[in-house]
Amino acid sequence: MSHTSAKSSKKNPDILISFDGVSKWFDNFQALKNINLSVKQGERVVVCGPSGSGKSTMIRCVNQLENHQQGIIQVCGREVYGNMKELEKVRREVGMVFQSFNLFPHMSILQNVTLAPIRNIKLSRSEANEIALHYLDRVQIADQADKFPSQLSGGQQQRVAIARALAMKPRVMLFDEPTSALDPEMINEVLDVMTELAGEGMTMMVVTHEMGFAREVADRVVFMDEGRVEENCGKDEFFAGGRGERAQVFLSKILQH
Repeated sequence: MSHTSAKSSKKNPDILISFDGVSKWFDNFQALKNINLSVKQGERVVVCGPSGSGKSTMIRCVNQLENHQQGIIQVCGREVYGNMKELEKVRREVGMVFQSFNLFPHMSILQNVTLAPIRNIKLSRSEANEIALHYLDRVQIADQADKFPSQLSGGQQQRVAIARALAMKPRVMLFDEPTSALDPEMINEVLDVMTELAGEGMTMMVVTHEMGFAREVADRVVFMDEGRVEENCGKDEFFAGGRGERAQVFLSKILQH
């Protein structure tokens, strides 16, 4: 299926991410259905919904880890389709933390964090080391810099992954279920770092089932089901019951666990 663009809306410098009529297919299966959504600078948006609802697919389209086939996605005023030079610029603006930590096992923690700044923005090793140690300290793991990923707990590895993303000094951070692979006792150490980032004004899109985090941090909650955005409202409205039946059922199941 070929990519088609809807007519682009006028650029608003306050909007860092926008989806305008975005749809995506995997062969004959439509994973995203006419997504219209925007995220303003400094806004924290939590994306939730049942498994298979399109949450991760949507967030992975932001930096084109998944390609969409219809509509327009813009990040920091740039359309993210087709032009590799533009896409590289977009990816420098967007940090991403995945469900799995994706650290290189043969590299030290410090080497994992310095790799992208050295390769992608041509920093010297000493500059990259300074930045890496700053962000490792920020996620309270600088004392582990010389260790290898296998020597760290899952929660520590995920904090390294956050430091690695921050080392590129992104304007937006994307989190794709960052705690779902962690043991329960390690979840809070990662959520605490994310909460601190939110408190410092980082623009964030977070796919998560952690509703306590959403209550504390989110400006808005986006609820997805079957590839559609079914709810897009302030967290107070969402948790106070200002939501449809599907979201109500989802939330009641989540809160029972």
